[in-house]
Amino acid sequence: LTKGRVHFAHVSTARSVELIREAKKRGLTVTAETAPHYFSLTDDAVKAYNTNAKMKPPLREAEDVAAIKDGLKDGTIEVIATDHAPHTVVEKEVEFDVAPFGIVGLETALPLVLTELVEPGVLSMSEAIAKLTVNPARILGLPLGELREGCAADITIFDPDAEIVVDASNFASLGRNTPFDGFKLKGRILYTIVDGKFVVDEGELAVA
Repeated sequence: LTKGRVHFAHVSTARSVELIREAKKRGLTVTAETAPHYFSLTDDAVKAYNTNAKMKPPLREAEDVAAIKDGLKDGTIEVIATDHAPHTVVEKEVEFDVAPFGIVGLETALPLVLTELVEPGVLSMSEAIAKLTVNPARILGLPLGELREGCAADITIFDPDAEIVVDASNFASLGRNTPFDGFKLKGRILYTIVDGKFVVDEGELAVA
């Protein structure tokens, strides 16, 4: 056998969490990532053929959602990614079988992490932020995700207690394909700084 690193993306099932956990116990160099929809929704979201909940891998059952949360809690899954895949309304408003896979993930990622993981105590705030920032940077070997001299000034400032109602019609993304439209969540982004420049200012997308 040759030595190497394996990273598993979009983990969505209880069995996957079990196998990754076992691999780590055996000393294998493996890391894993999941996305907010896999710890926030079950396959009930697609029972009415809602194409905005059609993704790959697909949504799973309640026991899989619980296992994903357990995997995040015990460190089996180190990373949370947005799995951002915007599509136009025209692309998604078709028969379920022919609709493209994917949802808008960027604009709901942080509120879902705060609502589904931090508020109920699955993760501490620092653990959750690390899975969104420091951990993926470390796995990829990038000098990012930290607040220190020499790092890129990529910073998000948010109010973790502010309640929001997801409104897809107000997304900055041109995509509106989200299964979370109308959801009440915790967490409002106030400012986003990318490479030292404000791209979100007082909760509004800054126009260049």
